[in-house]
Amino acid sequence: MKIPASLIIIGTVAFSCAQPGLAQAQATPPAAATAPKATDADAARKAKAKECSAKADAQGLHGKARKTFRAKCKGT
Repeated sequence: MKIPASLIIIGTVAFSCAQPGLAQAQATPPAAATAPKATDADAARKAKAKECSAKADAQGLHGKARKTFRAKCKGT
């Protein structure tokens, strides 16, 4: 049985119109909506790390000595 060309064209158009809707349904949510909020503990940890970095800078520490100093300063 031979399928009329008009049915093939209609089917192709219908299928191509359905694809954008499928792609939108599978889209991932924006990263901003899923990002966790910074907490007070995070802010305190960052402040401590910045303070320890400033102390290491004041002492002129670099490399392994700086890493060791910062680890002791932060208490980790």
